[in-house]
Order: sequence, then structure tokens, then C-alpha cells
Amino acid sequence: MLDRLRALDSCAVSDALDTLNLPGATTGIGPLWAVREPVVGRARTVLAGPRQSDRPGQHIAAAAIEAADPGDVLVIANEGRTDVSSWGGILTLAARRRAIGGVVIDGACRDIAESEEQGFPVFGRAVVPVSARGRIVQLGMNEPIEFAGVTVHPGDVVLADRNGVVFVPAAELGRVVTLAERIAARESAMADAVRAGNPVTEVMHDSKFPTIEETA
Repeated sequence: MLDRLRALDSCAVSDALDTLNLPGATTGIGPLWAVREPVVGRARTVLAGPRQSDRPGQHIAAAAIEAADPGDVLVIANEGRTDVSSWGGILTLAARRRAIGGVVIDGACRDIAESEEQGFPVFGRAVVPVSARGRIVQLGMNEPIEFAGVTVHPGDVVLADRNGVVFVPAAELGRVVTLAERIAARESAMADAVRAGNPVTEVMHDSKFPTIEETA
């Protein structure tokens, strides 16, 4: 099923989520270097935020990297903050060693040139030089998090590409992928119709798009 999802793009999956009345599509999150291949994997969630006590805090995502399985995608929630980094070059090296598929951040990262040199996909809101040290720590991991308006559970599926980032609830993966495939096929046929000279006003009619009933 993950291979089938990898053959799609986030636009088709977003449309499928809309049709099924499921949350999952985010806005404002994109590749922070020119990632060409889509990133698909199971979510390994991390919650970041200001230190809540005087005790030493965990460095963001370090434990999650060591706990992750190959192909997992780290999902870091930092309330969309772009004034401090949640990811950097040393974490990239460690993630590469563990064969992690990529990281998506509701916030910022730094050392982006190192991630690009390593070929490690990073998606987020911004690149900044400001360190997390003394500012934010890891507050939790492998628990439900709020990420760019979407509740993400550990084990949900992530698709990140040049269009953005979408999450698919694990229990809905088959239904979403099946509908997204039909949407992609329908749009391919619509593109062929435009190339053949059919009026776009006719081609783009709502009746041309798959419905929930077509997933049955």
C-alpha cells in the first residue's frame, strides 16, 4: 500500500481526503531543499516546545531517531515557530544512519546544506540559524500531536512532496489510496481531453470527478 501511495502526489491524496471528509492535508509546509522524490512512510511523532521545568530536557528528536524503523518519517510539532530550529546537521547524520525516510517539521530547521549534501529530505516552514539549545526541548514522542492543524497519530502515513505534506490515518489508508488512484486516473483522462481540443469548461465540470460512492 505504501508503494501505491508513493506513485501518487499529495494533490490527489488531498482531494481523496476532502472527498472522504477526512483531515490530513496541511498548508505552509514544503521542502526546504529541492527534494525531487516523494517521501512516504509511517509517522514517528515528536513534540517540541519550551522547557517546562529546571531539569535538563531531551534534545529534540534524538530518542525518536534511535527508536525509529527504516523508512519511518519523523514528524516534529513545534507550533509553527520559525524563530528557532527543531532540526540540524548532526540529527541528519544520525537519521541517515538509521535509514529514516525524512523529517517534516511544523516549524524551522537549520544546517539545510548538510541535509541536501546527505540527500536527506527535510520539509518545514523555514530555515533559520537559531539553535534549539536553551530555547526548546523535546516534550514527548510517539504520542498524538497537533501538526499544522492536523492531529497526527504514531503510525499514520506521511506523504511529502514538492506540493506539500499530507497525513493519512492508518485505518483509512486503503480507502484513501484507492480513491486517490481513481482521482489521478480521472485527471489524466481530463488532461488528454484538453489536449484533444475539448473545452476546458466541459472537462472541468464537477461531474467528472470521482465521488465517495465510487469507492464502494
